[in-house]
Amino acid sequence: MEVMVTSLWINITNIRFSIAWPRIFPDGSIKEANKEGIAYYNRLINSLISQGIQPYATLYHWDLPQALQDSFGGWISGDIVKHFVAYAEVCFAAFGDRVKNWITLNEPLQFSVNGYGTGIHAPGRCSDRSLSLAGNSSTEPYLAAHHALLAHAGAANVYRKNFQAKQCGKIGMACDFQWVEPLTNSPEDKAAAQRCREFQLGWYLDPIFFGDYPASMRKHVGDRLPRFTAGEIKALMGSMDFVGINHYTSRFATPAPPATGPSDYFQDQQISLTVEREGSMIGDKAASEWLFIVPWGMQKVLQWVTERYNKLPIIVTENGMDDHNLKTASLRESLNDTKRIHYYQAYLSSVLQATREGADVRGYFAWSLLDNFEWRLGYSKRFGLYYVDYSNGLKRHAKSSALWFKNFLKPQKNDILQTN
Repeated sequence: MEVMVTSLWINITNIRFSIAWPRIFPDGSIKEANKEGIAYYNRLINSLISQGIQPYATLYHWDLPQALQDSFGGWISGDIVKHFVAYAEVCFAAFGDRVKNWITLNEPLQFSVNGYGTGIHAPGRCSDRSLSLAGNSSTEPYLAAHHALLAHAGAANVYRKNFQAKQCGKIGMACDFQWVEPLTNSPEDKAAAQRCREFQLGWYLDPIFFGDYPASMRKHVGDRLPRFTAGEIKALMGSMDFVGINHYTSRFATPAPPATGPSDYFQDQQISLTVEREGSMIGDKAASEWLFIVPWGMQKVLQWVTERYNKLPIIVTENGMDDHNLKTASLRESLNDTKRIHYYQAYLSSVLQATREGADVRGYFAWSLLDNFEWRLGYSKRFGLYYVDYSNGLKRHAKSSALWFKNFLKPQKNDILQTN
């Protein structure tokens, strides 16, 4: 496989990839796994290991079997938990002798909020009837997140009970975390920024470390935020060996007034986010409208996680920036991605500084090895270290950033790069 040769050539020793749930259980049934799907991933894993590359496997990166959505509503139903746990157990049994690092869910905030709140990601549910025929943005994101947490806990407990001692692996979850800095030093802005962090990351990690959602969420969401049973708390507590942090960018925060209309995840926070302070932008802009280059935010993210969760081991599971897919640009221009090199230099320096100040960072994965399909943005953005020629048989070309990583990694082989 060309991707394996490419990976070896730039001196990486670890790759993160995602297992597609529908490949293992195409119709959502948990009665019998798809042998062809298991064989596919066995070939992939064996190919990686044969070239000295260790696999980091993500069990869920937003590809739910359609039958589970159609039959009971996917993540907004508690029925999803047993299906996910059964799927995870099959993967542990089939691949765990070689896969030593498992990530249960990738960015549960995104598929909860954007799948069941804004409707911009699958399954496209929200309260806006001009966008969706069904959905409730005030309740469904919280239900989806609640069941995602229980699914993670169930899978982690099965792994620890039946597989971990023999397979000697670790299990965690990857959460996206945009750093939020107070707009000013006022107590109100500081409280707003902290509340936004809790609605982002505390939403998923507080139940695992403290047994419940953050108090700020209980206050602002009220009865729409589900409750955990005593048994669920027991299953959740301590159910990760590490946390994966997907971080790209940062914002400033200041308080916003309560919503006058129906509540949703964003209105519940009563926060206004901005990228400008005193006439200056928070950082240079990448291609995507949401992605500003703010290297100091990475250090603050890692320090915040370290302080709040008692020096929890951290793996930076995604970090990177994109360019526009410009049809008018020559290949030579597209490969000369010096802005991306500067991005990685600055963000890696922030990772290093955070480790010097006590963060237990075990690894770092760049997003991404290859230009790829960026969800609702399609192929309009390019995050890769390698340029993929979509008009010429998907031929791949090393960008300047790939050459930079090759030299950066040459002295010693670090845990540094991801692909999906």
